[in-house]
Amino acid sequence: MNGALKILLDIFRQPSVIVALISFIGLALQRKPATDILKGTIRTFVGFLVLAAGAGVVSNALTPFGDMFQHAFHVQGVVPNNEAIVGTVLVKYGSIAALIFFFGMMINVLLSATSYFKYVYLSGHVAFYMATMITVIFVAAGFPTWQTLLFGSIAQGLVVTLSPAIVQPFMKKVTGTDDVALGHTGGSGIALGGLVATVTRSKKHPSKSTEEINVPKNFSFLRDTTVIIALSMAVIYVIVAIFAGGPYIESKLSDGQNFIVYSVMQAATFSAGVFIILAGVRVVLGEIVPAFKGISEHLVKDAKPALDVPVTFTFAPNAVLIGFLSSFVGGIVGMIILAFAGTTVIIPGVVAHFMTGGATGVIGNGAGGRRGAILGSFVNGLAITFLPLFLLPVLGEVGTGSATYSDADFGVAGIFLGYLNKAGGQVAIIAGLAIAVVLLYVASYFLTKRAQTAAVGADQAVSPVEG
Repeated sequence: MNGALKILLDIFRQPSVIVALISFIGLALQRKPATDILKGTIRTFVGFLVLAAGAGVVSNALTPFGDMFQHAFHVQGVVPNNEAIVGTVLVKYGSIAALIFFFGMMINVLLSATSYFKYVYLSGHVAFYMATMITVIFVAAGFPTWQTLLFGSIAQGLVVTLSPAIVQPFMKKVTGTDDVALGHTGGSGIALGGLVATVTRSKKHPSKSTEEINVPKNFSFLRDTTVIIALSMAVIYVIVAIFAGGPYIESKLSDGQNFIVYSVMQAATFSAGVFIILAGVRVVLGEIVPAFKGISEHLVKDAKPALDVPVTFTFAPNAVLIGFLSSFVGGIVGMIILAFAGTTVIIPGVVAHFMTGGATGVIGNGAGGRRGAILGSFVNGLAITFLPLFLLPVLGEVGTGSATYSDADFGVAGIFLGYLNKAGGQVAIIAGLAIAVVLLYVASYFLTKRAQTAAVGADQAVSPVEG
């Protein structure tokens, strides 16, 4: 029995498998021919692996950049890195976290089926990271194992259902449809960036899109996303490498390779990773959105797949780079503020700033053009600097390490649950979750009524006048 459970958990911890299964179910529910089901399932599975491979290439190219940055500017502190802290948590609480992840998925489907918020969260890897953080907080609060599983799963289901919902109004502007949602633990920071972009846009002098950047004819090759990312990152890498110093890079990072050559190669590798991500996104979207029609029709009416942040990258590639750089600047500004304040210093996590900053750039551009992309991403950078600081005290022993969770949803959910515990213990956490579920359904009721009223009004407007 334990062996079978372990195999099941291993399967459901693979996001590519989850997405492929969703595609299989959706196509089967539409009674597609067996050959179409097989083709769609395999293409979705392989497409997601391509996407994940690209993300791995990007992450590996950014890791030495973070090391160079810390060495160049002599910054020490806590690094927001999900993989690092999740590895630590899994050693102690891996089984509980896996079960919360699994049952949290079930609750996500249940909430989607019974409420206005019809988002099925398919970014399994970050959902699993969220489950590890929730596990840590409930264990630190002293819950017994069965209660940790029960209430932790409810918390997990709430987070992965609501996170796509708050971003969706901005996603609709970017994509032009309501068919796909954003499922990532940076959702609240990305939504905040979209709100900032909306508030700061000017109706009299609207900011142009990042994709309309005028490039002289002689530099038309810069319109190629791969080229502009490679060149921009090469400049950034080389500048940081010069400050870090050749001896350090060649002895610690490049295995003797010239530090300038090494930096340029890492920048090109970064660009290659982005190219791979975009290719994978196109394949996944091409298969998962049509397959989701079957889910929508039979299991969750009007269900929307909530996919990882790279799903936004194809809609405004220039905004991805602008958003990353602006978010990273926000992280540096936040780090300087914390250093002067004398608190724990949160060092900018380059991967987090690229993923969530890039997505915020796309969302901000859709809401407020170039200005929105820059300002929205800058605010996201501040958010993922200060939220991890306030999260540290509620993580128990895990919060004393040199790494912490990076994205905004970790901060929002963790601070909510953790400080409820500090204020009123286990009873406060349970009460907070109960209130959150009630509020979800109250909001669902009013939003459904509003949507129905709008639909009736639209029908009356287009109906011919009788008599």
